[in-house]
Amino acid sequence: MKLFSCAHCGQLVYFENNRCEQCQHPLGFLTSTLQLEALVAQDIHSFTLYNQETARTTGNQLYAYCDNYQYGICNWLVEKNGDSKYCEACQLNHTIPDLRKPEYLQRWQVLEVAKHRLVYTLLRMKLPVISRRRNKEKGLFFDFLADASGGNAPRVLTGHINGVITINIAEADDIEREMARKAMEEPYRTVLGHFRHEIAHYYWDLLIRDSAHLEGFRQLFGDERRNYGEALQVHYHQRPLTGWQQQYISSYARAHPWEDWAETFAHYLHIMDTLETAYAFGLSVRPTVLEKKADLSIKVRVDPFELRDFNQVMSMWLPICFAMNSLNRSMGLKDSYPFIIPPKVVQKLSYIHLLCFTFRSS
Repeated sequence: MKLFSCAHCGQLVYFENNRCEQCQHPLGFLTSTLQLEALVAQDIHSFTLYNQETARTTGNQLYAYCDNYQYGICNWLVEKNGDSKYCEACQLNHTIPDLRKPEYLQRWQVLEVAKHRLVYTLLRMKLPVISRRRNKEKGLFFDFLADASGGNAPRVLTGHINGVITINIAEADDIEREMARKAMEEPYRTVLGHFRHEIAHYYWDLLIRDSAHLEGFRQLFGDERRNYGEALQVHYHQRPLTGWQQQYISSYARAHPWEDWAETFAHYLHIMDTLETAYAFGLSVRPTVLEKKADLSIKVRVDPFELRDFNQVMSMWLPICFAMNSLNRSMGLKDSYPFIIPPKVVQKLSYIHLLCFTFRSS
């Protein structure tokens, strides 16, 4: 993600800020500019944008906060007299938790932070982000559901089907999520990772199914016409064969071509978003023990979204990733990115990168 600053005073601010911590100026995210804009209040619910050069309001357009601002889960803006009181991210919500339960509101807030970051990246990539209310055939919905009470009630399964992504809100609880990670023997499990994985299934339907890209997908990921249910049964009831790490980014990716795509796509978003942040900070890596070598020396000079050649992306990612993991270990934390990317997975990532780049350029 890019860096944001308050246009009123220049203070660096986080993507989730709705107010500058230094000058207390109100802030709101505007999707048309992909910027966190400083605002000038016209009345209690209406704002115009602040112009840093003229130190006054710029333009006559009135904006308001998304209606979910009242719950502390959204700082995005909508046009005051527009056709929706919800922003582009919140229009994707179909079902939200029961807000009469305080713990459910807390979990929804965690989910929305991750979802808004996801939607930012999708807009940044210029991928279609359309609510199912606007397009019933190709639109997207999120259902945030809680397990029903009672010992015999079935659990809500996180997943995607026909443009509807379901997230079990238990994933927003750190303890619940860690227990699930251990039970599934996963090295990594985050709320944002869930969103990135499930959105990949949506974009497979949108960008690859019944398209000219399908054959290229099958050559790299395999034939998705394999029985999906049987493939998952095999995955969950048989130990993986040795050597799978040379072909897949995770053990789950080997279950079925659809899951290989989703796992790899999620990692692609991990890489691109992190490198965009590194670029925004002007990060460089030059290990002092390797002064005479160039294999881990890099300066992130280019926005990764502007690079067509994914090999250039990887040349930046590997040093940055090693540095991130080393910093985490110095803090007594787990690796930020506990994965090794083999050449076969680089090919799959390159395929995804070129597909997204081509779609953005068309």
